[in-house]
Amino acid sequence: MNLLLQKYRILGKKGEGTFSEVLKVQNIKDGTYRACKKMKQSYDSIEQVNNLREIQAMRRLSPHANVLELFEIIFDKKSGTLVLICELMDMNIYELIRGKKQLIPERTCQNYLYQLVKSVYHMHRNGIFHRDVKPENILIRDDLLKLADFGSCRSVYSKQPYTEYISTRWYRAPECLLTDGYYTYKMDLWSVGCVFFEILSLHPLFPGANEVDQIAKIHDIMGTPEPAVLSKLKRSRGMSFNFPPKKGSGIERLLPHVSQEAIELIYQLCTYDPDDRITARQALKHHYFKEFRDMEKKATSIAKQRHLQESVNAVQENASVDNTDGSGEKLSSGITTHDVTIATDQQHSPTKAELTEITMYPTIPKAQSLPLHSQTLKERKRRRNKRQTESHGYMHHTGLLPRVPMHQATFNPTFHSTSFSAAFNKLADGAGSTALLPTISNAYKPHKATAAKTSKSFLSSYTLPSLDRHY
Repeated sequence: MNLLLQKYRILGKKGEGTFSEVLKVQNIKDGTYRACKKMKQSYDSIEQVNNLREIQAMRRLSPHANVLELFEIIFDKKSGTLVLICELMDMNIYELIRGKKQLIPERTCQNYLYQLVKSVYHMHRNGIFHRDVKPENILIRDDLLKLADFGSCRSVYSKQPYTEYISTRWYRAPECLLTDGYYTYKMDLWSVGCVFFEILSLHPLFPGANEVDQIAKIHDIMGTPEPAVLSKLKRSRGMSFNFPPKKGSGIERLLPHVSQEAIELIYQLCTYDPDDRITARQALKHHYFKEFRDMEKKATSIAKQRHLQESVNAVQENASVDNTDGSGEKLSSGITTHDVTIATDQQHSPTKAELTEITMYPTIPKAQSLPLHSQTLKERKRRRNKRQTESHGYMHHTGLLPRVPMHQATFNPTFHSTSFSAAFNKLADGAGSTALLPTISNAYKPHKATAAKTSKSFLSSYTLPSLDRHY
């Protein structure tokens, strides 16, 4: 705590959870406001801190516009206190809708959902699923939404079964309720659908009092699933699968003021069968978000044009300053696209100060070979021709034994042909003696070995390492 007070001034308490409390602090040096997440558990070493799932996840997912940014980690080794310095947001979704009597415009809810799905898609694409998506863990500032609290996250590639009672009950998917921890990243999409309904209606979709009541609430609205769907789920130790057939009341009855496209998207997000449930990538391509996708494309195009124009102006200014002689007259020079590209890269290239300790690259870039210069190719060709000349044209010389130079006058090409052995045999037959060398038959054909069937080589698949130290 002493290390925290040396750099930050505590202004107040923002909230408290089971494992941490959140404080509002101000940087003493530059006056910026930050959120300080102080862990209640004490830690023994920096290695134990670096192995925390939340820290690993925030390092991997940063930076992203819809994921809470981690600025600094403060660990006091003497007291074992751990503090995370993050960006400060105004409130969470629960605080936004709590006690609110007037409905939020669907346009605003649509904007919040689009940003939430983008954060979930970014998280799943990086091999992480949250497991605790709920209104308290979704922060907003003005119209900006950010996903936070990654303490319960797991790797997509880790082994099942997972912890059964991990997410908040009201936002827990059916596969989390009916199995002994056999669920996947699709559970996050179910939670997103529940959160979207709650923002639109200002009350939760499935407020179950316990595990059995939670399933009953889901069946009351969504209906009892088909037996084939239930057979996919492994039996749970504490619950029976003998559900009476029931037809759900439907979501559209609870949201009469919402467009049909929004209700359709909620149904796709809250599909009972996780295999049929929509993914975050598919949700982003839904026609409900077409307007936001078009706006993003237009904004990206305008930003690229503005950035290119600024780069051109910067290159022109540098050229006007550099291309002046002693008399102050400008020298003529042409500015190419290559110059603009170089200036753009230099402007956005990271410095050593920016490559901080928490920078993490989730993937290793593929190695690329540099193109060979024409002069290098000419030099290689010249050396190859020289070696061939020195070896008297023997192209297949391996270089394992030294080459013995042969004089051209003593080299007899007939010695290496079959005519020498034939002439020698004829001469031997005329003298009445046996042939020293056997005759060579032109009809003889050497036996060709049957080509072995090539076997298919199977490359072993590589999976990302798990974020957990113990399964």
